[in-house]
Amino acid sequence: MQFTRTTLAALFSAAALLPAAALAQDAKAPVTPAKAGAADAKAAAPTTCAAKMKMGKTLNVKLTTSMGPIALELDSEKAPLTVVNFATYVDAGHYNGTIFHRVIPTFMIQGGGFNKDMSERPTRGPLKNEAANGLKNDIYTISMARRQDPDSATGQFFINVTNNDMLNRSASSAGYAVFGKVTSGQDVVDKIKAVPTGNSGPFQNVPTTPVVIEKAECV
Repeated sequence: MQFTRTTLAALFSAAALLPAAALAQDAKAPVTPAKAGAADAKAAAPTTCAAKMKMGKTLNVKLTTSMGPIALELDSEKAPLTVVNFATYVDAGHYNGTIFHRVIPTFMIQGGGFNKDMSERPTRGPLKNEAANGLKNDIYTISMARRQDPDSATGQFFINVTNNDMLNRSASSAGYAVFGKVTSGQDVVDKIKAVPTGNSGPFQNVPTTPVVIEKAECV
């Protein structure tokens, strides 16, 4: 099945559509046509990933982290299901307050699934693996984390901090689905990959000082 932007928009629930906006006017200060146009444009601007997708816009997500902002551009043409999945988590506020819980400086930084106390966030159902989309796990790309089952990804993701060819789809491996790339904030990614790490209960490679995703939003 070939996914178009219209098809992708339909994958979002109606509940995620742009909320209605009411503009109050001061009777003593009539709105001029120019001001009215600006107000209308502001009111019509999409405020969620779902609304942007419905309008056929490229999805750009900003991760505001405790170490600085990271800007992502998502590839809905190559990874339509994965982008919708990630965007749904963003719109739901799922990533807000989660941490990068696994950091390996020669490999990747992984996040989106745990709170600062290492308790796990509840997730939606698993996602079909789209690793056969031609996108490579190159440096500064974002991919879905998963378990051994190729179709087990939910909300966790990772950002490659080097070219990880072994994570790509091949004859012997189902691969890990790339669905976007870092467009700015590469320096922040580099800072995160360099933080000291240790063990936290059964978990390894956990930053000793939590690196928090304070907010994830479509911009």
